Amino acid sequence: MPRVADHDARQGQITDAVQRLVVRHGLTAVTVARTAAEAGMSVGLVQHYFTAKDEMLLATFTRVNARFTARVDELVNRGEGEDRTIADMLRQALAVLVPLDDVRRAEFLVRLAFADQAAHNARLATVQRETLVGIRSRVAQAISNGTVCGEVAQGTDAADQALRVVAFTEGLALHAHIDPDGTPKAAILTALDEQLGRVFTGTCRRARPGR
Repeated sequence: MPRVADHDARQGQITDAVQRLVVRHGLTAVTVARTAAEAGMSVGLVQHYFTAKDEMLLATFTRVNARFTARVDELVNRGEGEDRTIADMLRQALAVLVPLDDVRRAEFLVRLAFADQAAHNARLATVQRETLVGIRSRVAQAISNGTVCGEVAQGTDAADQALRVVAFTEGLALHAHIDPDGTPKAAILTALDEQLGRVFTGTCRRARPGR
């Protein structure tokens, strides 16, 4: 087990180094040698864990997507424990996709850089597609749960609304990236609330008094 843990830790150290290089200089600046220097290890050690640059990039893209997906799950679990409304939990979860702080900004830059490469790389495109499908699936499930609880009107097409909500959120993320001064955090969150308000129009029947 320690050997497996060390392997994962080393891979994480390398992919974190790739992410930092992408954020600072862009994807084209990433090389095995620069990654090794950034990670504080030898080129040979990097090549021990990743035999090709493409493997290293694929692992980085996969880990970045898995990281923010895990944060979404954590926010939802915490919200359920605090008995928050589904709309409120979903708002918090979707905000993870928007570059509103340094962590989310870095992740967004990485996803943006890899999106261009994914257009010409089938393996990166698969990770990109699976991540998007996973996000839409989580949103659709939240909307379906809202229908059961009373926050969402009966007969609402959860998949259709999830597509609209996620696309809207990604649009906000792109605007925040391109024009951060003209797209303040308060305006972004208000726009997200209004978009969710079109779907979550009711009150959960299981909500505690005073919530």
